[in-house]
Amino acid sequence: MSKITKRDVEYVAKLARLKLSEKEKEKFTKQLDQILKYVDKLNELDTEKVKPTSHVLPLKNVFREDRVGESLKVEKVLENAPEKAKGFFKVPKVIE
Repeated sequence: MSKITKRDVEYVAKLARLKLSEKEKEKFTKQLDQILKYVDKLNELDTEKVKPTSHVLPLKNVFREDRVGESLKVEKVLENAPEKAKGFFKVPKVIE
């Protein structure tokens, strides 16, 4: 039995604002279903005696002191912008 349906893929694609072809929808449905089945298989493992970890290696943040530096000029920043308006990047509207 499938864990994920084509309808699920269409819903997630809509949330992510992705336009998928029918071929892509079928492909992703199969791939995501295989991933979820694999996770189910992993869930069958007995991990009772395995100590929980967030990372296999110890992590340490390396912080540096903030320093004020020279900023780029607005003209330089916008030099390669595909579209600009009034000193800002112009981007397509994403809120419907």
